Amino acid sequence: MRLDYYLPDGFPDEARSHGVLAARLGFDGIMASETRHDPFVTLASARQVGMDLGTSVAIAFARSPMVTAMAAWDLAATNRVTLGLGTQVKVHAIRRFGVEWDPPVPRLRGYMGALRAIWQAWQTGEPLRYEGEFYRHTLMTPFFDPGPIARPDIPIYVAGVGPAMLRLAGEAADGLHVHPFHTVRYLDEVVRPTVDEAARAAGRSGPVSLAASVLVATGRDRAELAAAVETVRRQIAFYASTPSYRRVLELHGWDVGASLSALARRGRWEEMVVDDEILHTVAVVGSPSEAGAELRRRYGERLDRVGIYPAFGLAEDVWEEVLRGLRGG
Repeated sequence: MRLDYYLPDGFPDEARSHGVLAARLGFDGIMASETRHDPFVTLASARQVGMDLGTSVAIAFARSPMVTAMAAWDLAATNRVTLGLGTQVKVHAIRRFGVEWDPPVPRLRGYMGALRAIWQAWQTGEPLRYEGEFYRHTLMTPFFDPGPIARPDIPIYVAGVGPAMLRLAGEAADGLHVHPFHTVRYLDEVVRPTVDEAARAAGRSGPVSLAASVLVATGRDRAELAAAVETVRRQIAFYASTPSYRRVLELHGWDVGASLSALARRGRWEEMVVDDEILHTVAVVGSPSEAGAELRRRYGERLDRVGIYPAFGLAEDVWEEVLRGLRGG
């Protein structure tokens, strides 16, 4: 299991210090998300020699495959790169990014096909000929060809929650980014079986990789831990209020989704909380060493890559203790 440092959502020029910290602490990789800032620019600022770089995730349909292919290729020229792609939801695609909305699963399948065709053309010099339902790329002249790189095989991970996207991960992706709002039971009973069954049906050999950031509440003392628990409890409640994530609630028999959604619609954010059972099942809670050991126990045999949800940045000494616990030290 490789350990990823999930960058907090600050301006890209702030990312370099986090990259230095991640390297000093011994993380294997650095992950950037797309919320307020461009994840590729952020990774370019944070990258350290020898560390993996990944997007968790970049919004695919906001960019043409060619633009995404170039950004990932440029990063992969110096570092190992994992390209994580997400689709976002319809209202954000149309009203925030200003792009058309198509059925996301077939379109993302075509997007991945286009990326691989573009990279193949750059690496081999073969003509670029990709013609699919949603994307067509048939022109690559030497002037615009960046040429081959040492690590051309860029794994593509997709972010998935619903069964259709989980199946797409199994059929066509190299890995799946599991949403932070998950449980071990959900991984074991829904995610892994769905992905593996789709991979077998597609005739693929070997397991599809799983990566996730995990909600963690920890602190040096009771006061810090209590503050972290409150923050994480409210983050879980926010996710639980979203209908798209109800499958996790339904699996456990937690009948709180409708009431939390109603509070969210009325803007009553301070009233949105979850009980201790949900908190401790979804999140890892405890002292730094306890949190690290629990991360190892829950995910050591389940995930290929793991990190801590970026909204809850930890001080360096807390990180060190968490990592010691995670590594069994």
